Amino acid sequence: MVIDLARQLRGFPRHLSQHTGGMVITKSPLSQVVPIENAAMEDRTVIEWDKDDLDALGILKIDLLGLGMLTCGRKAFELIERHHGRALTLATVPAEDPAVYDMLCEADSVGVFQVESRAQMSMLPRLRPRSFYDLVIEVAIVRPGPIQGDMVHPYLRRRQGLEEVSFPSKELEDVLGKTLGIPLFQEQAMKIAIVAAGFSPSEADGLRRAMATFRRFGTIHGFRDKFIDGMLGRGYERDFAERCFKQIEGFADYGFPESHAASFALIVYVSSWLKRHYPAAFAAALLNSQPMGFYAPAQIVGDARDHGVEVRPVDIGFSDWDCTLEPSACDGAAALRLGFRQIKGLAEQDAEAIVAARGDGFRDAADVGALARRAGLGRRALELLAGADAFGSLGAGRRDALWAVRGLGEAPLPLFAAAAENDDNAADAERGDEPAVVLPEAALGEQVADDYRAVRLSLKAHPLTILRDRLAAEGFRPTAAATGLPHGRRVKTAGLVITCQRPGSASGVIFITLEDESGHANLIVWPQVFERFRKTVLRATLIGISGPVQREGGVVHILAERLWDLDPVFGDLTADLAPSRADEAKFEVYSRDFH
Repeated sequence: MVIDLARQLRGFPRHLSQHTGGMVITKSPLSQVVPIENAAMEDRTVIEWDKDDLDALGILKIDLLGLGMLTCGRKAFELIERHHGRALTLATVPAEDPAVYDMLCEADSVGVFQVESRAQMSMLPRLRPRSFYDLVIEVAIVRPGPIQGDMVHPYLRRRQGLEEVSFPSKELEDVLGKTLGIPLFQEQAMKIAIVAAGFSPSEADGLRRAMATFRRFGTIHGFRDKFIDGMLGRGYERDFAERCFKQIEGFADYGFPESHAASFALIVYVSSWLKRHYPAAFAAALLNSQPMGFYAPAQIVGDARDHGVEVRPVDIGFSDWDCTLEPSACDGAAALRLGFRQIKGLAEQDAEAIVAARGDGFRDAADVGALARRAGLGRRALELLAGADAFGSLGAGRRDALWAVRGLGEAPLPLFAAAAENDDNAADAERGDEPAVVLPEAALGEQVADDYRAVRLSLKAHPLTILRDRLAAEGFRPTAAATGLPHGRRVKTAGLVITCQRPGSASGVIFITLEDESGHANLIVWPQVFERFRKTVLRATLIGISGPVQREGGVVHILAERLWDLDPVFGDLTADLAPSRADEAKFEVYSRDFH
């Protein structure tokens, strides 16, 4: 069991009342109670004993779950209070807002906790949540357990009125009433074992423990005969009893307790509310909390702009290390200013030095030398800033700024740098008598490529905007046009791969999301198609696809029949237009589809 309590508790007082509600965890430091070793991750430790061994020894085990969305929510609340004057907490976010549920029913959930994956986005329009408990079910139902246990489709059919909600006994109606007769939570499985199969509470707890272990390592199969025989002895039909146990077996492939799902659902709702009502603050908080979630900064920024947020570039005159909010031209709205953290390779201490030395600002590109002196920046940091096109407030484009940086010469010794800092005419002296140089403006494609190299995104244009004419000439339609076609219509489209997943519960099916300047297209790649186009699926950044459109319950997919690797169209851009973090280690992602 991996845990980081040793480092956190070392040196703490024995009675941790302020941390554990008055409970004493150990009488001595944890390192004196259990064997501890250094973990692979820096500053982390591992308890060498298995969790079941801890239980046998009667040692208290506490699971601490760190969630990036809690950090994101706190940062969003701080931005909202600072810029909108509204103090919020998890407990005071207005409940049951219809606008939030309207948004989720449209699967508009990029960045939202737990429901931003492809599987959840496909479920949202089908389940159509209208209350908090619907979110509890949404969190729990898209899990390997309910899927493998054949719980998802029966529940949806009953929810949509396509199948009668029935219960074989009053006892089971009391257990399964809230979930329309379908067991979705571990607690329900335990209650079924007690009321329908005659398990004692201790035996039901043993079943719970078996459900908490993945099936290939677990012992849940050892409960099968007792469970089915118990149900048969109480008058239930064998087919129903076997189906119930099959569903319970599914929990051994990762099912949720209801209490866990409810806790997660609260964070789903709060993050959805933030996205719906304060999209700029939510996007800024997401960017400031990276790495987390399924989407790269380019997709987060693109989604914010799609929701009407004005996004402003990184700039030495306005940016902080974190992304911030600024007044917008729209009344009551806020613009999102990208922070220095978006510049690949720039150190936080260099960003803080820029902010501290900013003063009244700088005049033009010739003030690069003054910036270097006042902030103590080296050549590398200045080149990163120039490459990120961060000198816009000085009226200097990327090429002009790079020209100015490379004309600075070597950094002066500290004594002379201090003297120059105190010289009121240092900035003018820096200009010298060198004649002005007018550099030609870079082509749009080059600017977009340079943006991606420097900050992983571009506010100037989507990369496929540049290639649209060429793609159109080869018959590739924009994704918005492709997904707008009727069911069964064959289509040919193309886009950048932003997510690529092969869930363990999907029998080898791969789900890909493509993005272009018009929107997104969700692909389904069957195993036999994957085998034909394996190299393209695994390696290509820009993919072309042809196949029929599939519409079902408001969800639109394209069934891939043929795939093209279009990376050569990009040339050198492919190394810089990388897929999202969720796709950086494709084989790891293929092994799971939930976060």
